Amino acid sequence: MTEDRALILEVKGNSLDDGPGIRTVVFFKGCPLSCDWCHNPESKRRMPELSFDGKACIGCGTCLKTCAAGALGKDNRFFVDREKCNLCFDCVDSCPACALQIVGKEMPVEALLEEIMKDEPFFRVSRGGVTLSGGEPLLYMKFVSALAASLKDRGVHVLLETCGLFDIRTFEDLVLPYIDTVYMDIKLMDDEAHRRHCGAANKGILENLARLPALSVSAEAEFLARVPLVPGVTATEPNLSAIGSFLKENGIGRVELLAYNPLWHEKCEKIGERSPYAETPRMSSWMPREEVDACRKIFLDMNIEVV
Repeated sequence: MTEDRALILEVKGNSLDDGPGIRTVVFFKGCPLSCDWCHNPESKRRMPELSFDGKACIGCGTCLKTCAAGALGKDNRFFVDREKCNLCFDCVDSCPACALQIVGKEMPVEALLEEIMKDEPFFRVSRGGVTLSGGEPLLYMKFVSALAASLKDRGVHVLLETCGLFDIRTFEDLVLPYIDTVYMDIKLMDDEAHRRHCGAANKGILENLARLPALSVSAEAEFLARVPLVPGVTATEPNLSAIGSFLKENGIGRVELLAYNPLWHEKCEKIGERSPYAETPRMSSWMPREEVDACRKIFLDMNIEVV
């Protein structure tokens, strides 16, 4: 893939949950982390994938006749035999119910910009803009730089959501000058737990988190640290207290807590995976308000504002 192209999972307009105003969210595909509980599991791999939605399937059998590899069938656990599938995507073209979909589309900057700017009237009226999410947008640093620069030229507010694992010098040079707001996640302070649950060490993330607030101020960009609350994993008193201490040590006085939601389990099945927490009751329901409030209290007691 060339630097002027990126793998895009989805361009979602009319969002009210990903920053101020009405926003268009660009979901990039690919991530340097592999979190157990990822709410967008289809965004992890940096390659196109085949998705099957059993609820949309009408059982017509058209795809079975189309698949030369013999990779489709009701006897397969998730309908698609991923070892046989060669990702030709002929089945996608033949499915009349759109139950089979390509996950991930390679797009050049110009085409993505054109798609985004269809929503410009909503940005203007609501003081919204564009949110770059994922996956991890900063896997495509030069692409994001070009896209964000073009949006800035058009007066569009650009918000970046990042897992925090990236080369900060390249980010400072190529991307930060065109970003209005940075949201960065911090999940686990214990490195061993981070490796186990997120698939990578947290050293680079913590180093970036310590540096980003000052860099954002110098670039006149807003910065916000966020903590995804995952029952029994990140949402524990020791972990949240350790995060709070780290934030205070680095002069970060605001944090957003992202309450856990269970909708990702079904997404796993669509791409042929079984959720590692499918049989865990606490992971199959929304986080109760009282649990969220208890997590908030940990930070508030440390004089850290929870937004």
